[in-house]
Amino acid sequence: MIQIIKIAWRNIWRNKLRSFVVIFSIVLGIWAGLFIMALTLGLNEQRMNGAINTYLSHIQIHNPDYINDPNIKSYISQPEQTLAALRQNKNIKAFSERTIVMGMVSSSKGAYGVRLMGINPEQEKQVSDIHTLLTSGTYFTKFKRNPAVIGQKLADKLGAKVRSKIVISFQDLNNDIISAAFRVEGIYKSSSSRYDEYNIFIKRDDLNRLGHLNGKIHEIAAICPSINQVDEVVKSLQVAIPDSKVQGWDEVAPELGYAQEMMSSVIYIFMGIILFALAFGIVNTMLMAILERRRELGMLMSVGMNKIKLFSMIVFETIFLSSIAVPVGMLLSYLFIQYFAHKGIDLSVAAKGLESLGISAIIYPYMPGHYYFSITLMTVLVAFLSSLVPAKKALNLNPAEAVRSI
Repeated sequence: MIQIIKIAWRNIWRNKLRSFVVIFSIVLGIWAGLFIMALTLGLNEQRMNGAINTYLSHIQIHNPDYINDPNIKSYISQPEQTLAALRQNKNIKAFSERTIVMGMVSSSKGAYGVRLMGINPEQEKQVSDIHTLLTSGTYFTKFKRNPAVIGQKLADKLGAKVRSKIVISFQDLNNDIISAAFRVEGIYKSSSSRYDEYNIFIKRDDLNRLGHLNGKIHEIAAICPSINQVDEVVKSLQVAIPDSKVQGWDEVAPELGYAQEMMSSVIYIFMGIILFALAFGIVNTMLMAILERRRELGMLMSVGMNKIKLFSMIVFETIFLSSIAVPVGMLLSYLFIQYFAHKGIDLSVAAKGLESLGISAIIYPYMPGHYYFSITLMTVLVAFLSSLVPAKKALNLNPAEAVRSI
């Protein structure tokens, strides 16, 4: 068998150009496939992390009625019990109480429907990164009376700047219309222009005072030390506070959870398609090699090389080609992915479209290490399966006819 391996190794270098074409094809296929999938993974990871860090958090708690009808009267019925359960849970890193009211905001340029987020600024800093996304102004540190932090997209529509006055109207618990002037203290810009267009942050104390809400809580957002602990914490909180609806981030935004679950399957399907296409190239190249060496193979069979050895020689030739190409392709992919994972890929030309989907204009490719190992095995397996067709073709050669071929 060692002799067969040596012959197979020498055979692949007899026609260097053909061998290098096959190797280059495999390297290019692996590099392109892994890099595109790393880009897709990075895009999805950024979208998910951006949503969690900005507005989803790991866990959200509501009144069960709030899920279907998010109105001002759907507040958490037993807030003290809920807050106590959160404080006692060791896997809750931080939480923020929110009073949420649907209303209208208006300026000299028009009026728009918005969601008013009444927050405690110091609490909110622990669960949301809005305070780090300010493009201008400050985060509830400058104005004492009725400050507001609004999104860049909404500010553009209102023609508002820092210190601009806006009028906010909403319906209180008694169904009375309340209108009050607020001063824009800060303007933020997140990765989602839709979120920026719809959400206004104000102090919870101001909203309670204006709407006679008496400290009502519509939403509690919580953060765990790790995203992997979310399911466990959700189950424990559901037991501790059965009167409230406890949801993990993937239940609040099922499209993000579904995309995260599908990514693994998508990677293998996509790479499978690329490797399937490469298999045709390998089969075609090896069949050409068999046809060119018909006379040689006929002579080998005539002098006693049995079918097992002939079959093994063709298989080893194909595996050797992939064994050279796979490490080079993996190394090239790793280097490119790591480089752009730190530098990022600037897609500012499509920034508006990406922001409407909640995606940043700078994409950082991302590829977990275990995918490199799995795809290596897939490539070697495809190379082996590709070798079976030319090997079978070689076995079907008639030694007498092959020796007489030109």
